[in-house]
Amino acid sequence: MNQEQVERQTVHLPAVVCEQLGVAADAEMQLVVEGDRVVIRPVAATRMRSRGLFLLWPLIVSAAVTLGVYLYWVTQGYHILFLTGGDYSIASFAIALGLISGTLLFAGFFIKNRNQAEDHLAPKLYWRNLPAVLVAFAVILAAALVGLFWVFGQMFPGVSFDRLTAALVFMVFMTLANAFMVGAALTLNARSLTMLFTVVIIAGVVVSMAANGQRQWWQYNLSFLGTTMASNAWQFNATLLMSALLMIALIDYLFVLLHASYPKNWRLTALRTILTLIAVDLGLVGVFPNDAAWHLLHDEVAGMLVTMITILIIGLRWLLPGVTREFLWGSYAAGAILMALNLGFRIFRWPSLTAFEIQGFAIGFGWLLLLFNRIRALAAAGTVAWPVTIKVDKLD
Repeated sequence: MNQEQVERQTVHLPAVVCEQLGVAADAEMQLVVEGDRVVIRPVAATRMRSRGLFLLWPLIVSAAVTLGVYLYWVTQGYHILFLTGGDYSIASFAIALGLISGTLLFAGFFIKNRNQAEDHLAPKLYWRNLPAVLVAFAVILAAALVGLFWVFGQMFPGVSFDRLTAALVFMVFMTLANAFMVGAALTLNARSLTMLFTVVIIAGVVVSMAANGQRQWWQYNLSFLGTTMASNAWQFNATLLMSALLMIALIDYLFVLLHASYPKNWRLTALRTILTLIAVDLGLVGVFPNDAAWHLLHDEVAGMLVTMITILIIGLRWLLPGVTREFLWGSYAAGAILMALNLGFRIFRWPSLTAFEIQGFAIGFGWLLLLFNRIRALAAAGTVAWPVTIKVDKLD
């Protein structure tokens, strides 16, 4: 039976409650059962209409910032401005101010609308995790703006505009940046947080590989990207640290939901502990690069990462509620491949160290993503919604 076939029911609420919640009589809402809670909230279409008003804010903020920048150009006597190149190009202003305004808008909209997420998961993202998510989105925005202006700089080298045209171009980029951050804040949930975690770690590693292509990093090992011999080693190490923070936030996000459906479950507590230790260990790989001073410690934490993932795969049968046979056997297959690669490298020196690290990273990271998706599905299980109409009961 689909949602359209469910007969709409009537829910009677006291007038004082409706007044406090801002709910009008005969309002169409949804009654949602989430674990052991009953939640009455607006239907998706109503939530989207209300969010449409918030999309005006990126335009308003962009217009205000553009006016300030234009007045600054006037007072400084800038008549012609280049699109890219130099400290006073359109690109430099848009990247700096777009990053500031976008980050502030993201924080403001998340705090204001944390109880209105699409799947009602935003309240589960505790304030202790907001800084990691905020920094991650700010880094993504900065990278996107830099990359976008680099592309335009290659397409239109040396292009310049008069002051008024430059202000209009600046406002377009500002609006795009602010709209992206507002949209991210309004749709932040377990799915988008998982996607953010994926984008940060993959993009960071790929950029580090590309930056060190001329240094032939593959002749050493994957950890070479974080050493002092690598170009911009901080990018690789910062990627691992950022990924660790996001993974901890995602774990906290998901397991608060799971504990609502499975209260005081020691198996889930053990699973959460192991996943958190894996995230911490991932961050330590970035803290202790594979330089001479940290070589032994780096090898220890990197080896512990493989060990903990293997332990998690073995114990998954008892730790994850409702685990399917297909997922269980798929996990065993991933663990077996990791062990075979490990033994092959240590005993026969095949595959090479670089190939072993890349393959191990791909298998382990891919399996963790599947596990997070499985946990997210388990957390959402049992969530049912019915259409209801609110009736106001007048108190005598």
